[in-house]
Amino acid sequence: MTLGLIAGGGDLPRAVAESVRAEGRGVFVVALRGMCGDWASDFPNTMVALGEPGHALKALKNAGATEVLLAGRVERPKFSELKLDAKGVMVLPRVIAAARQGDDALLRVLTNLFESEGFRAVGVAEAAPGLVAREGALGRLVPNEDHKADIARAFAIVRALGALDVGQAAAVCEGLALAVEAAEGTDAMIARIAQLRDNLRGTRDKKRGVLVKALKPTQDAKTDMPVIGAETVRRAAEVGLGGIALEAGKSLIVDKRAVAAEADRLGLFVVGVLP
Repeated sequence: MTLGLIAGGGDLPRAVAESVRAEGRGVFVVALRGMCGDWASDFPNTMVALGEPGHALKALKNAGATEVLLAGRVERPKFSELKLDAKGVMVLPRVIAAARQGDDALLRVLTNLFESEGFRAVGVAEAAPGLVAREGALGRLVPNEDHKADIARAFAIVRALGALDVGQAAAVCEGLALAVEAAEGTDAMIARIAQLRDNLRGTRDKKRGVLVKALKPTQDAKTDMPVIGAETVRRAAEVGLGGIALEAGKSLIVDKRAVAAEADRLGLFVVGVLP
C-alpha cells in the first residue's frame, strides 16, 4: 500500500517519508515546487506547482497510491499569478473562497479534492505514529510549578485564538503573554520575544517562561498538526525560554532523539501535556 505524500517545506515531510519507508510501506512524494527540499529525490517523486492539481492526481494514481497526506509548510500564493492546469482552473474558485475563511478551511478544501478522486486522506498520527508527542518529558528536565502555571495560561490563549483560526502557539512568562502566533509562523513569533525587555522575559543565563503549541479547536488533525524540531528548541533557548510544552497526542516532534539531546544541552524542558 503506497502513501502519496504532498510535501511542502520544512523537516516534517522528510521525517514522515522516512518513517513510513522504515515501516516497509511505499511512499510517493508529490514535491511542491519551490517549497519541498532536495530530499524528495531519495523517493519516487514528481514535482508540481501549486496550480497543478491535475498533474498531482494523475501522478498519484499512476504510482498506485491509495492514501494521501499533506505535510509541511505551504506558502499562500498570489492566486492571480498561479499557472493553472485544467483541474486547477476548475477548483480555483472553491480554493479562493476557502482561503478567505482561513487556513483550516483552505486545507479542508484541498483534502476534499483528493478524497473526491478516490484517495483516503490520512494524518501524520496515522501514517507515522512515531512522530506524535506523548505525555511526559522528552529529556532530563521537567517543568516546575511556575512553568506549569505558564503552560496552563498559554494553552488557554492558544485555545481562544485558535477558535478564530489565528495560530497554534503562544509564549507566556510568569503569567504575561509574550507573543502569539499568527500568519508569520512559530519561528518568527519566537524571534519577536528577543525584542522585549529582559525584565519581561528570561535570558540565556536565567531562563523563564514557556512556549506552548496545541491543535486549534477548529482544526483537522489530518492536515496541520503543531510540530517542533531541534531548531525550535534552539530558538526558544536563544530568547531565554525555560521550556516547550506540546499537546500530547495532537502534536508532532521531528527526530525526538535530537530534540531531547538539544533540550538537555541547552537546559530546556520539552514535555507533552494533556491540557
